[in-house]
Amino acid sequence: MQILIKEAISNARKNPTLSQRQASLARKISTKHRIRMPYEIKMNFCKKCKSFIAPGVNSRIRLGRSPVKSIRITCGFCNHTYRKIISK
Repeated sequence: MQILIKEAISNARKNPTLSQRQASLARKISTKHRIRMPYEIKMNFCKKCKSFIAPGVNSRIRLGRSPVKSIRITCGFCNHTYRKIISK
């Protein structure tokens, strides 16, 4: 599962369809065998459309300007924006 995600990230710029296929295979493996995905891998999937988003390739990453420090990630496919709070 981790090997597929690494390859999907490296292929995201050159061959986006292959990277989407590799990421979907990794997701199917985790659901079929009931293995929980690590947090680092889970961050690479959109929460709304469940598609694979490579950082900076098909997603937009911004830093929040509010007093609560956060990272805003916008999916390039469905334009859904979600936040990840940065702890101190």
